[in-house]
Amino acid sequence: MKKISLLLLSLLTYSLVMAQELGQQRGPQFNSPVVEADNKVTFKVHSSKAQSVTINGSWMGFGQTTPLIKGADNVWSVTVGPLEPSMYHYNFFIDSVSTIDPKNAHALRDGVRYASMLLVPGEGSKLFEVNDVPHGSLSQVWYNSPSLNLNRRMYVYTPPGYDSSKDKYPVLYLLHGGGGDEDAWTSLGRANYILDNLIAQGKAKPMIVVMTNGNAFQTSSLRTAANAPVITRETFMKYAGLFEGSLVKDVIPYIEKNYRVKAAKESRAVAGLSMGGMHTITASIEYPEVFGYIGVFSSGIFQPSPDQEAKFMALKKAGFNKYWVACGKDDFVMESNKRLLDMLNKTGIKHEYFENGGGHTWANWRTYLSLFAPMLF
Repeated sequence: MKKISLLLLSLLTYSLVMAQELGQQRGPQFNSPVVEADNKVTFKVHSSKAQSVTINGSWMGFGQTTPLIKGADNVWSVTVGPLEPSMYHYNFFIDSVSTIDPKNAHALRDGVRYASMLLVPGEGSKLFEVNDVPHGSLSQVWYNSPSLNLNRRMYVYTPPGYDSSKDKYPVLYLLHGGGGDEDAWTSLGRANYILDNLIAQGKAKPMIVVMTNGNAFQTSSLRTAANAPVITRETFMKYAGLFEGSLVKDVIPYIEKNYRVKAAKESRAVAGLSMGGMHTITASIEYPEVFGYIGVFSSGIFQPSPDQEAKFMALKKAGFNKYWVACGKDDFVMESNKRLLDMLNKTGIKHEYFENGGGHTWANWRTYLSLFAPMLF
């Protein structure tokens, strides 16, 4: 009995020592971020050596920061807001060094930049949240791209019920912007959750969504092609038009061979933001018989060419179901957007235009997808 008591005492002592050491390793215990009932949000981070800590969030202007105040146990904190219900991202700057929130498990990537995600609940963010609705599947698919001589990766969303059904589905080819990759529309755009929620509400038809890498010099976000040059403004232009050709010649045939889809123009849509909007414009006028629905988000005509008008006329002659353009009134691409609208008007192409507040932001692009998807098919 004495040996058992000594063993229990030893185990208890060991447990207390380990708990103390673990507590020292973990530091002060707190949550961050904390969203209050009034939509004010408190952010906290622990740093014993920092001289200054600030935060930048997507609810703020570019380059703006708000300081955190150092409190007990070297925990820095700040309360902001109230914020409108929506999805945001943010970074701490600890002595001017950017970092994600170590207490927040929800991180996202925008190109080479990582940030922490914040969802402020309410009507404005319901469409982006993981709600109690049937969910589709999101797959990372590798495919051969003969036109680029690469093996490439794309994300494919299949709607709820796809696996148990024998139905054929229409397809939306959804394109990311400059600096992004095949991960962008799901990580930052929440495209799969937006489609889940729209379909559950009966606002959008079940569809497949294909999100591939629009950088013709990459196999995926994981790797740049072995023979690709250092990408500069000049070398980037050497790839003009190559992705659009690959989309039509490689991606669409792969999808129509390997998925149950309606392989017809009226069952294909293409849409993209910024650079992806430029890709959308190019793909639709270079291959006017392919897409029945065209969506251009925060983009436009950046480089007019002598034969551009003729190509838009060819698109008009080929016909389509819908041409939809959207841009924020403060977006820096507004002049390019206006050139696109002028071209559509000049060539008599019937289109719809949506303009809202804000600029070149994911807040707008998520809104545009939520508006465009219900118009399809």
